[in-house]
Amino acid sequence: MKQFFAFIKKYKIEILVSILLIAAYFFLRFYRIMSLPLFTDEAIYVRWSQIARYDAGWRFISMTDGKQPMYVWATMTLMRYIINPLASGRLVSVGTGFLTTIGLFFLGREIFKNRWVGIISALLYVVYPFGLVYDRMAMYDSMVGMFVVWALYVEVLLIRRIRSDIAFILGLVIGGGMLTKTNAFFTMYLLPTTAILFDFKQKQKTKRFLFWIAFAILSIALAQLYYSILRLSPFYNIIDEKNSVFVYPFRDWIHHPFTFFWGNLKGLWNWFFAYIKLPIFLLIIGSFIWFKERIREKLLLLAWFILPFIALAMFGKVLYPRFILFMTLPLLVLAAYALMKVIGYVRQPIVKVLIVLAFIALSIRADYYVVTDFVHAPIAGPDLAQYIDDWPSGGGVKELVAFLTKQSSKGQLYVATEGTFGSLPTYAVEIYLGTNGNVNHRGFWPIPDKMPQDLLEKAKQMPVYIVFNQTQDPPVADWPIKLIAKYQKGTWNRYMRVYQVIPQK
Repeated sequence: MKQFFAFIKKYKIEILVSILLIAAYFFLRFYRIMSLPLFTDEAIYVRWSQIARYDAGWRFISMTDGKQPMYVWATMTLMRYIINPLASGRLVSVGTGFLTTIGLFFLGREIFKNRWVGIISALLYVVYPFGLVYDRMAMYDSMVGMFVVWALYVEVLLIRRIRSDIAFILGLVIGGGMLTKTNAFFTMYLLPTTAILFDFKQKQKTKRFLFWIAFAILSIALAQLYYSILRLSPFYNIIDEKNSVFVYPFRDWIHHPFTFFWGNLKGLWNWFFAYIKLPIFLLIIGSFIWFKERIREKLLLLAWFILPFIALAMFGKVLYPRFILFMTLPLLVLAAYALMKVIGYVRQPIVKVLIVLAFIALSIRADYYVVTDFVHAPIAGPDLAQYIDDWPSGGGVKELVAFLTKQSSKGQLYVATEGTFGSLPTYAVEIYLGTNGNVNHRGFWPIPDKMPQDLLEKAKQMPVYIVFNQTQDPPVADWPIKLIAKYQKGTWNRYMRVYQVIPQK
């Protein structure tokens, strides 16, 4: 007990700051977490999780679209305890984001041998707008970031301590990332870069370096072994097909190696800068310009950003801002190191606090808009379009579900939603009304020129509704329908429209 109180007394400031960071993290992630409308990809992942939860034969359902299943497995597990399916998916991201925060603390403390670098790294992530956006969404990307941070931390431990137990842990972490999303494969590809931290001045350096190589190979072999569980699914080959949608296979890339590089690079850079904010970017640059020590550690952190960043610009076919989230996380440790050095020049605690606040002020401003007024948040434009303004946004889903729920209380109804796989209204109806016995439903695509005959027949028996989301001007001039409601998405002239079929004699 005396040792415990001695520990508390010795590290009371660090403990107090850590408690405040934890409170701030969960406040920012939980405050109005359900205010952002259901995004199309969220609907897909949540629906997969629902199916996998109730049908063990579909535990690999995500692989039908070439997606690894780790996130789905986590979400379906949480669905046992959370009533709202979307909340389950978003809470998984909250949890993985918190583990990312802890991982950045350990990474910063280990790589620079300074606990305050770790604490500041955690602070920067807590207020990082990029992390905040995806820690509040039912998406894969927060989980990928978690595995990348922890993989880098364990890889640093392996090169410095060269122990077999660390190698086994590393294999587990890398394998977990690979089972989450393909871009987590970079944790395996970048493993050789940690050799820059090897101490070539130590005794028996050749023997220890060979041991490190052996342990690194062991870790990769274990990760591949864990990943091979996906071969149990007959849809394993679809993963490569799906990857080719977003990145050029080498056989295609070689015919136009630099055609799209500069355009991709410009777009990625704009998205990066929209999230990282100028003061943090200056700290990253300053860690190299103003502070010359620990250059190898800084180069390693930079490599974990720049190498996948350039690779994505080189091979990227279809790009979104979320693809670069995981690769920006090591940069927060660089910024934390520079910030720790800056506040080290002053003695007054209040001045230290003011300096920190000055560097994170723009991030806090962005956070405020993310949690209270997402439509005006100063973040990457494509994210605002997808999550608020354009057809993938879930604007109108809440109102649609409420409307159909109310109508179903009066008796049987039939609803036809535009789209089949990946359709937002189709999946929304299945997620929230799939167990409602009074709601009969099907998706349809493509949109025919004439009213589907089965809907005309159904309209003689019960109310029939048609929902259009992606198509803003449906060819319905000759259809016997009337507009019931339309729900605007964000600030653009985009709507989700609900029509009712007029029964024909």
